[in-house]
Amino acid sequence: MDLAEKILQKDKRAVARLITLIERENLEAREALKKLYKYTGNSFVIGITGPPGAGKSSLVNELAKKIREKGKTVGIIAVDPTSPFTGGALLGDRIRMQDLTLDEGIFIRSMGSRGSLGGITKAAYDAVKVLDAYGMDYVIIETVGVGQTEIDIVKLADTVVLVLVPGLGDDVQAIKAGIMEIADIFAVNKSDREGADRLVHEIEMMMELSQKDFDFRPPIVKTVAVTGEGIDVLECRISEHLDYLCKNGILEQKRKTRVKEEFMELLKEHITRLILQKNESKIDMLVRDISNRTVDPYTALDILTKEIF
Repeated sequence: MDLAEKILQKDKRAVARLITLIERENLEAREALKKLYKYTGNSFVIGITGPPGAGKSSLVNELAKKIREKGKTVGIIAVDPTSPFTGGALLGDRIRMQDLTLDEGIFIRSMGSRGSLGGITKAAYDAVKVLDAYGMDYVIIETVGVGQTEIDIVKLADTVVLVLVPGLGDDVQAIKAGIMEIADIFAVNKSDREGADRLVHEIEMMMELSQKDFDFRPPIVKTVAVTGEGIDVLECRISEHLDYLCKNGILEQKRKTRVKEEFMELLKEHITRLILQKNESKIDMLVRDISNRTVDPYTALDILTKEIF
C-alpha cells in the first residue's frame, strides 16, 4: 500500500510522512498528491493571522476544541519562524497546543516559514490538500505572525480571522492598508485588558472610512483565548461566514480563482526551471553583458525568448 492509499485509509502517520516529503520537495510527494487530488475540495479552510504576541496559537487551540464539540475533525497547520539550525519550525511541537495531541480527531503540524514573506510556507498549500484528502472537516492555518505582509493567507483560506490585541494603538492605523483589509472576521483577543473597547471602536471606524464595499461586513468578536471566553461566539461567526459563502456561490468562485492562481504559479515555476536548465550558459553570457552595460535587460530578455520560443 503506498502513501496515498494509507492516507485514504485514515493512517495519521502516513499524513505526517507525506507532509515531511512535501517540505523536502521529494518527487514521491508529487506522485502521492496526484493520486489524492480527486479526494480534495471538501474541507473548510480557516486562516488565523495577526501580529506576533496576539495569542494566535492559544486561540487556535480553543477554536479547535470548540469545533470538536460539534463532532467535526480538525487539521491544524501552524507556520512558525524557521530555525536557523535545523531549517524546521522554531517552536516545533507547539507547546500551547499539546492538550490537543491525544485527540484522534485532530492533527497538528508545525511548519517552518523558510523565509516566506507572505506568512505561509509554500508547502502549506499542499499540506492542506493532504489533510483535506485525509478527511478533515476543517483545516486551520496559523500564519507566522510577521506583520502586514502576511496577505498570502487570503489565497488559501475560505475564511480569514485577523487577531488583534488592545495596546496596539496607532498600529491599527499603520497596518490598515495591509492585513486589515483581508479580514472576514476580527478577533480582539486579550479583551480583558484595558483598551479593548477602544480597539473595537477603532476597527469599526476603520471599516466606516474604508473604500471597500462589504457584502459581508466583518464582525468583531472579543475573546480571551487563555480562558476560552468568546470562542463560542467566534466559532459561530466563522460558521455564519462559511454559510454565507456557500449560499451565495462565493465559495465555489473563490476556489476556482485559487485553483487558477495555484496552477499559474506551478506553470511559472516549471517553465522557469526548464529555461534555467537548458540555457544556463546563454543566461550567464547575457547577465555578463547586462553587467557590462553592453546590453540592457529588456533586450537580453528579447534575445533569450526568441531563441526559446
